Amino acid sequence: MTTYADVYDAWKKDPDGFWMEQANAIDWDRKPSKALFDDNAPLYHWFSDGMVNTCWNAVDRHVEQGRGEQAAIIHDSPVTHTKREISYVELRNRVATLAGALRAKGVEKGDRVIIYMPMIPEAIEAMLACARLGAIHSVVFGGFASHELAVRIDDCEPKAIIAASAGIEPGRVVHYKPLLDGAIDQAAHKPDFCVIFQREQEVAELTEGRDVNWHGFQYGVEPAACVPVEGDHPAYILYTSGTTGQPKGVIRPTAGHLVALNWSMKHHYNVDPGEVFWAASDVGWVVGHSYICYAPLIHGNTTIVFEGKPVGTPDAGTFWRVISEHNVRSFFTAPTAFRAIKREDPNGEYVRKYDLSCLRTLYLAGERADPDTIHWAKDQLKVPVVDHWWQTETGWAITGIPMGIEEMEIKIGASGVPMPGYDVHILDEGGQPRGPDTLGAVAIKLPLPPGTLPNLWNAEDRFRKSYLDHFPGYYETGDAGMIDKDGYLYIMARTDDVINVAGHRLSTGAMEEVLANHPDVAECAVIGVADELKGQLPMGFLCLTKGVNRAHEEIVRECIDMVRNEIGPVAAFKLAVVVDRLPKTRSGKILRATMVKLAGGEEFKMPATIDDPAILDEIRAALQPIGYAKG
Repeated sequence: MTTYADVYDAWKKDPDGFWMEQANAIDWDRKPSKALFDDNAPLYHWFSDGMVNTCWNAVDRHVEQGRGEQAAIIHDSPVTHTKREISYVELRNRVATLAGALRAKGVEKGDRVIIYMPMIPEAIEAMLACARLGAIHSVVFGGFASHELAVRIDDCEPKAIIAASAGIEPGRVVHYKPLLDGAIDQAAHKPDFCVIFQREQEVAELTEGRDVNWHGFQYGVEPAACVPVEGDHPAYILYTSGTTGQPKGVIRPTAGHLVALNWSMKHHYNVDPGEVFWAASDVGWVVGHSYICYAPLIHGNTTIVFEGKPVGTPDAGTFWRVISEHNVRSFFTAPTAFRAIKREDPNGEYVRKYDLSCLRTLYLAGERADPDTIHWAKDQLKVPVVDHWWQTETGWAITGIPMGIEEMEIKIGASGVPMPGYDVHILDEGGQPRGPDTLGAVAIKLPLPPGTLPNLWNAEDRFRKSYLDHFPGYYETGDAGMIDKDGYLYIMARTDDVINVAGHRLSTGAMEEVLANHPDVAECAVIGVADELKGQLPMGFLCLTKGVNRAHEEIVRECIDMVRNEIGPVAAFKLAVVVDRLPKTRSGKILRATMVKLAGGEEFKMPATIDDPAILDEIRAALQPIGYAKG
């Protein structure tokens, strides 16, 4: 029997041979001559001289192999009370026609297309249609506000934007079209055209000369064939929060993405082609890209596109209904979702209403999974619960439990062991390795494996500065953690000010920028405080301009609304207090880490560099009325 150690060692001994072997599972228009291209180190590329098409590998080849009638996508939408299946042959025809329509309007290889859509199959079709043409898509989460969308329009300069008229949330319709119009008005770059998918729940008004109707513009066009692209051609750009508030455009290279994701489906998530895989996430986030759209389809699985919430659509049993009804084998979601279900149904009464014997494994990622949640999930579902860790930048698991190779021991609190391609180290500030069970910066020895980011979109200096410069020869993850004697990694915290709200990385810097724009706010800081449900919540501290004598509650309310409008509801920004001043070092840096500890009621050491220790008592007094700083 092959063990994890055998597979990991095989990669270590011969990385090139290992990845070339995995590349054989992909259909190439021209096979690559080798796996790693390191002539521009520390900027590495994989399979660069190969020619390949993502859409062919995700859709057409399964049809060619006689599996066209298998379901490719199951759309399950409790918010609209609809369900439908799309077979691989149907998906191919729909994607080829959409790609043909985009091509007829001038979209070609290398052009960028922004996709701004809810959880509907058409979002997946739009991604695949871009991939078919060699166009580079950038999916922006449908709940993002106009300003955030405008920033992304200006950064990647799309030729076209594909959007839906609306998203459906429990009890409300989110109007996408006015948000899109507002973003285009704000952006310096203007797209040539926008494609609008009209939903029954809301028909949007189209802008003459710019907007075309999804169905109308596809009428009578010639379907497009797959366009082969170079191995290192970007498949997509996905923006992730940066500490400056300016989002970072992570590039995903085509060939490495195909090879790595295909490998992960069997070896990590333990599913065979034809089986149903479900990642309960959103296409706007990396999990949605990798494990709703691409990986399941490349591997020939059936993927579920779920438009609903873990609770409230209609109840805390919705996940179990979907698993039972659609025969889900592997299920992947964020710990937040489980915390919400557990809060509604602590005794698991809904779990027992459904036959979940089809489920083999539950996978959690996106934020640290607390032991309580893992134990609850394990007790209720009676299957292994695998907490694994990766990032938008890597696109697939850095560490986890490779259930398709070997059912290894699962340690509560650990995110598993490194996957092939990842040589994970714990370093001190000076870049020296730390021993077992010692906290330090988590860094990965270069090169990173296939499928991970080779660079940032139009921002090489920032890429080097963000990830490579601090620890030469390593990729800096920005996380802190430790490795135990058995090689299991424990992720403990972020090392920067990006906070994790329900699995979504959000920049506190971006929120501070918004708050600072309030006319009565002279200075502000945003920190992440622990939250049982969402992992972290942002909390704002507002210092008012001298002479302002308005009610503090009013100002706080306005600030909360501003963040909601500028960044979107995804920020979950609801906590803010007015304070006289912020704790700072003598050089003027705000002591955010100290504020986090104080708010959480944790013990902390008085920072040696603090300008005035009395400020901390003032902060404590401001926080206690809203239920924080209790310790």
